[in-house]
Amino acid sequence: MHTIELIAVTAVVVTAAVRSTWSPCGRSMLASITPLAERGRGHRYGITAAWFVVGATLGGATLGAAMAVLAAGVAAVSLGPTVVAAVAIGACVAAAASDERLAGFSLPVHHRQVNERWLDQFRPWAYGAGFGWQIGNGLSTYIMTAAVYLGIVLGALTAEPVLAVLLGALFGLVRGLGVLLGRRIASTTDLQAFHRRFDALEPAAQLGTVLVVVAAAAVFAWVLSPWAPLAVVATVLAASARRVAAVRVRRTEPVRPSAPRLGAETGA
Repeated sequence: MHTIELIAVTAVVVTAAVRSTWSPCGRSMLASITPLAERGRGHRYGITAAWFVVGATLGGATLGAAMAVLAAGVAAVSLGPTVVAAVAIGACVAAAASDERLAGFSLPVHHRQVNERWLDQFRPWAYGAGFGWQIGNGLSTYIMTAAVYLGIVLGALTAEPVLAVLLGALFGLVRGLGVLLGRRIASTTDLQAFHRRFDALEPAAQLGTVLVVVAAAAVFAWVLSPWAPLAVVATVLAASARRVAAVRVRRTEPVRPSAPRLGAETGA
């Protein structure tokens, strides 16, 4: 792969990890592993958070090991750059369409969450590293974005097993570092205020993920033709324009008063 393609792959992997922070498991960790919660359990937040980051990185490396096997397979069949680019573009399109639910399309996911009973049953290093590993490998818990799948595909397409392992570890590390967002939560007021701000950022995270995936598609399209990225950008702009127009129509539609309920005036 060219350097610019590797940059695009890395950007997708990091973005998938960041977007996954808004998953139910990610939110749960940001409520369960905080200075406030750890103090209540008689534990030190810094130690638990460190174990969580270590576990998440190892979980990502586990995912990377699976990606390395796929990368070795890709290397064995010696796919040409045109084929690699075409497959990457197709994967990017599928991921963006799934996240945007275009025409109702959505890749299959599962909604498994971590077992929060571990918080009361195990020591900090055990639940910290255990939760981290499950979240860091990307596939054990709730899958928030199709960019996770895309990262696996692109990691395999590098045809470099060692690089695939590093990409997986990077994914896990970024996911693990997400727990540090709650490092200043020392009271219930802090907790509530943090999650209000965090929830408000989710639409931007969703949009940013789609834009990074589209940008990656444009990078791989450049391999096929210098003009191909223009077609990708034009398609995205057209789709965005339709979405904006649809939102404006919904906002300008008059609100019709609902029909009175039977018996509302009689007190029935």
